[in-house]
Amino acid sequence: MSRRFLTGAVSAGLVLVLAACGGTTKDDSSGSGAQQSTATANPNAAAKEGVKMAFLPKQLNNPYSDIEVSGGKAALGELKGEYKLVGPNDASASSQVSYINTLIQQQQDVIGIAANDPNAVCPSLNQARSAGIKVVAFDSDAAKDCRDVFINQATTQGIGEALAKQAKDLSGGSGEIAVLSATPNATNQNAWIEVLKKELAKPEYASLKLDKVAYGNDDDQKSFQEAQGLLQSFPNLKVIVAPTTVGIAAAARYVSSSSYKGKVAVTGLGTPNQMRAFVKDGTVKQFALWNPADIGYLAAYAGVALKSGQISGKDGEKFKAGKLGDYTIGANGEIVLGPPTTFDANNIDKFNF
Repeated sequence: MSRRFLTGAVSAGLVLVLAACGGTTKDDSSGSGAQQSTATANPNAAAKEGVKMAFLPKQLNNPYSDIEVSGGKAALGELKGEYKLVGPNDASASSQVSYINTLIQQQQDVIGIAANDPNAVCPSLNQARSAGIKVVAFDSDAAKDCRDVFINQATTQGIGEALAKQAKDLSGGSGEIAVLSATPNATNQNAWIEVLKKELAKPEYASLKLDKVAYGNDDDQKSFQEAQGLLQSFPNLKVIVAPTTVGIAAAARYVSSSSYKGKVAVTGLGTPNQMRAFVKDGTVKQFALWNPADIGYLAAYAGVALKSGQISGKDGEKFKAGKLGDYTIGANGEIVLGPPTTFDANNIDKFNF
């Protein structure tokens, strides 16, 4: 799904709705992260072949992460690079550190990371950058001073605003809502939730009450139990907003088989394949997501562009990302994939991911 197609597919009422063949010689820009950021980019430089890029998602065997990294693998195939996948089986704050250290020893050219905690990974990521390894954060950002660029799904403000709008629309404009998030330290979810809270403080949301933010740790069973706990603790709850694919599926599964079906709405961010049955049985009226594979795809193209010297991570630099087209780096090294698609009963069968 291309960036332009995603843009066209967004509904009018919800624009931004809603977790080894290369050489071992490193760049001349090796050193501290601050030193690397001063590199001069050459947009006309040829893309290097044989770039070794390792993807480190929040956790392995997560359906969303699996789709993301598949896009990275496809892109590296197009770029004649080398793809590697490593990662923990849990999404705890420090679980990624040992993998980063190993990737440094293996002399990878690029590390793509969806950070479980923006700060816990920083010392190791800066060691990687000092060794000449480029760092591309994707999906969930690391702290800005320990990566070169960040591939964002959509703007943080837009997602948070849209989650608030979803809650308002599905609640009928008033009542109690709750959030079922990933981990307490998840960068992206926390940023979206903060925007959501600010929106709820506005006069037009005065009739909505946020009862609680619960955390399912991106674990299916824990998320299922947290959804059950929310409904037991807050019997007047109208909407569960889950800005995580694991959480929305678990919440929908619980509601679909309970007496709350038809009374409590579930919305947030999910993939069409995991949510199709819940849309068709009426549990979920609408939800949203970008194509996760495009995030990994864009991350790979950005990683190779960094390693090739086409970009350095500065605001205003441009590069080409294969089938997704041209991209421009924004402030703080952020690269926005584009607006997500809203899924409902009318269009969900048109998508397969």
